[in-house]
Amino acid sequence: MTYLRTARLELEPISLPLVEAIMEGRREDAERFAEAVVPKTWPNRALIERAFTASIEEIRANPATRLWGDRLMIERSQEGERRVVGSVVFHGHPGADGIAEVAYGVEEGSQGRGFATEATRACVEWALAQEGVIAVTATTLPWHLASLRVITKLGMIHVGTREHETLGELVVFELRHRPL
Repeated sequence: MTYLRTARLELEPISLPLVEAIMEGRREDAERFAEAVVPKTWPNRALIERAFTASIEEIRANPATRLWGDRLMIERSQEGERRVVGSVVFHGHPGADGIAEVAYGVEEGSQGRGFATEATRACVEWALAQEGVIAVTATTLPWHLASLRVITKLGMIHVGTREHETLGELVVFELRHRPL
């Protein structure tokens, strides 16, 4: 998978060894695999469970499909230190319908700086350029204003709602591939 760069971020592919280290709480290994400092409070168990809709066994069985497009957001300081500030993940490789679902998260100390919008825009553009992808969707809770701002800035359009088994009603947004 290609590396993506934005004005302030390096968006590096998430690997199976990194996922295993994070899910197993092996912070030193996660930092080694990421080649970056990982914030102490990120990711937490709740974020991991939301971000990775598949079990670790499902991810191990088919990492190329399950980790399709998933990237760490890495900020490089003026001193050259690399620090993970969040991630953009897709819910696996798009199926036959050509629809990819994206999610994003920024660690608390880096929120409010536009990282989610910057990184997610680059990842959504990448996804829409992939063969067979016709649309990218994003879902969020109706009261989650920060997430709604990111989605709006990306130009996504509200297309409906869906029920989540534990979170309740989610609003669904979509951005479709625009043919040249």
